[in-house]
Amino acid sequence: QVQLVESGGGLVQAGGSLRLSCAASGRAFSSQVMGWFRQAPGKEREFVGAIIWSGGSIYYADSVKGRFTISRDNAKNTVYLQMNSLKPEDTAVYYCALTKDPYGYSRLSAYNYWGQGTQVTVSS
Repeated sequence: QVQLVESGGGLVQAGGSLRLSCAASGRAFSSQVMGWFRQAPGKEREFVGAIIWSGGSIYYADSVKGRFTISRDNAKNTVYLQMNSLKPEDTAVYYCALTKDPYGYSRLSAYNYWGQGTQVTVSS
């Protein structure tokens, strides 16, 4: 049983920064992909970024490219989402998720395990 636990959300002013963490436990996931998604009120959940655990390839949605950075700590089985230059439109619940499909990294349906989500609110 895989468990994903996000932390680090909160309230920040526009232009500020937050770092989200996603800690994975339950079994080794060295062959898997960790993705970040977000869901704003009244909108569909959308892809933010993903890291391929073996090899380290990282992908970002165009809306966050250049502002968000994904990194990992192998020893802690933890992935981070550093969010800089935050905008009010970044306000959402952020989720981390796990899939074994490296080609489906941006597809919601490819992910098998999800964290509980953490709220990020950016005030203008």
